[in-house]
Order: sequence, then C-alpha cells, then structure tokens
Amino acid sequence: MDLWFSENHTENIKLSIKVDKQLFSGDSKYQRIDIFESKEFGRFLTLDGIMMLTEKDEFIYHEMITHTAFAVNPNIKKILVIGAGDGGVVRELVKYKHIEHIDLVEIDEMVVEVCKKFMTTTSVALNNDKLTIFYQDGLKFIRKCQQKYDLIIVDSTDPLGPGEVLFTREFYGNCAKALTDEGILLNQHESPFYALDAAAMQKAHKRISEEFPIGLVYQAHIPTYPSGHWLFGFASKTLHPLKDLKADIWNNFNIQTKYYNTDLHSGSFALPNYVKELLKNAEQK
Repeated sequence: MDLWFSENHTENIKLSIKVDKQLFSGDSKYQRIDIFESKEFGRFLTLDGIMMLTEKDEFIYHEMITHTAFAVNPNIKKILVIGAGDGGVVRELVKYKHIEHIDLVEIDEMVVEVCKKFMTTTSVALNNDKLTIFYQDGLKFIRKCQQKYDLIIVDSTDPLGPGEVLFTREFYGNCAKALTDEGILLNQHESPFYALDAAAMQKAHKRISEEFPIGLVYQAHIPTYPSGHWLFGFASKTLHPLKDLKADIWNNFNIQTKYYNTDLHSGSFALPNYVKELLKNAEQK
C-alpha cells in the first residue's frame, strides 16, 4: 500500500507527496512533529500537519530569508533569530565569519532535538560556538530588548497556534525597538495567491508598515509551499533594500549559495501587479 503525506492548501487544493517511511512522530507541549522520508523531496518536517521544509527545496527559503540583509548591511554582527528550530537560518548565518553572536529563540525544544537527529542538512550549525539558544516565547523575549541587534530574522510558522503572536503589531513594534538604527527585520511573509494566505500576508504587511518607515516585500519560488509563490518582508528604520544594496561588498564575501545572488536580490523586489495591489490595499486599510 502506498503511503502519502497530504496537506490542504485550501478546501479545494492539496499537496501530496509519496512517502517511503515515517522516521518520527511525536507530540510536544505545543504541537505535533513529524519527519518523513520521500524519494522526490528527501526528508521533510511537518508541524501539526503543515509542511515546514524539505531537504530538496529548503535552501531557497533559508537563503532568501538570510542573505538579503547582509547585501544591504554587510556590517551585521549581532543577530536575533525567532523560530527556526530546524537550524537552516543559523547554517546560512555562520557563513559570515565576521558575525559576533546569534541568539536563537525557539518556543519548542523538541523541534530542535528532532531536527538535530533527523534533519542534519539544516541543523548542522546548531552547536556553533557563536550561537545561544533560548527556549521561550519570542514575544516575551523581545519585549526586554532595546537597540541590541543589527538583524532580526523571524522564521515563524503560519499565524496559527504558537506562531500567532509573531504576527501582531506589538511584536513588530518590539522588533523595531530591539534593532539598531541601521538594523534590518526579515520575516517570512506568507503567500499572496490563495485568499486566506493573502489575508494573513496583508495583515502582516500593514502592521510592519505601521512600525517601520521602510517596509518592502520580496518573493521567491518554493515548490512545496502553498501555490509555490512565497513572500518575505524587509523592514528597516534607515536602510532601503534596493537603494542601499552593496552588491560588490557582498560578492566579495564569496558566500556559497545555490539560489540567492545580488542580481536576484534586485529582481525579487519586482512584484506582480496583483501582489502590488494587495499590498497597497493593506496599507490603506
């Protein structure tokens, strides 16, 4: 009998992946965690039945939510990552030898431990000596921070369950306070394609725009995420992702990437008209 993992993207659309075997299933105090193995996408992680990452396409997401900031502010040294218990963001961050410290705030310790055991392609840097992991609520953690970080990356789940507080205006306001004057906030920004995802994206964009003078959206194609069309947010008090792009400096870092490059950086902020309209409508509400 064939075993398939299926995730509902809407009431009428499913993503299904044929599974060779299930490697782990368990319930933490926050959510159900599953690890599957497949021929097409390799190992993949789901939380409460929602796809988080696969070995085959995770590099797209993790590169786009990380390197965009360093190409605008190459002097980033102190970093806060919220979520990202799989380790993929940390793996990309430690490619920059000049960074001084990374604080990783993950609410669910079991996610980290399971990924260390089963998702080694992403968790490879979770023992790095520049990293400190805090197992607590991201909103509570950031309330105590003032002008502390050059970069905040919010690698959250969808705005449901434990990830819901990471989409509030209070949270984004605290992010602004926690950043230095040239600090940057990068966040996963949901998809613009299906109605419920688009509504969540609009809410996030409106709230970020209310807290930051510069707030833009950029895009990537991630095959296993709903519709494959995925957005990220770039917010800052002073730095613009295109006007302040320092492509030559970033290229001289010689960072090895499979998806991100500085030409793509510029192009990723060129959005389709329907996305522009969604964002404009959100700003005017």
